[in-house]
Amino acid sequence: MLQLMLLRHAKSDWSDARLHDIDRPLNARGQRAARLMAAYLREHRLHPDLILCSSAQRTRETLAPLNLAFRHEHRIDIRQDLYDGHLSGSYLPIIRSSGHSAGSLLVIGHNSATEQTALDLAGAGDPALKRDMQVRFPTAALAVFEFDIKRWDQVTPGSGHLSRFVKPRDLPDNGSGPE
Repeated sequence: MLQLMLLRHAKSDWSDARLHDIDRPLNARGQRAARLMAAYLREHRLHPDLILCSSAQRTRETLAPLNLAFRHEHRIDIRQDLYDGHLSGSYLPIIRSSGHSAGSLLVIGHNSATEQTALDLAGAGDPALKRDMQVRFPTAALAVFEFDIKRWDQVTPGSGHLSRFVKPRDLPDNGSGPE
């Protein structure tokens, strides 16, 4: 069985109009949301073997507290194609070709590709979670899927079981959560 976690980057800072899109950092709210999601992943033992992270500044800053939360060995692959392809549809081709031998994969990316990938994969699972995910996939939201297959190249649209859809605002604030 394979597990996929799709995490949209936390809220970014738009205050410096001189920055290129790829260089935008997280704002204070985004930093708190990233810490809150890291605590959630740690608490629920959602530990990826492999992390595919966009090369954008805001995704790498979203990764930083998560990386500290994971107390097991894992690999990180910073990828330009997750940034370049975020408006073109789905991350499914990247997942299929890059999951390798990981049993659990975390993809940290951008919308619209994160949301579209989640919607494409959601075949089974709690209908209320699916409806919630269809309404909006906000910043720092996490969708978790299980697949009853052995290889990432076997992942197809509709083949995922959506087991979780978590938004920072729905989590108890422990002092590190969003405003």
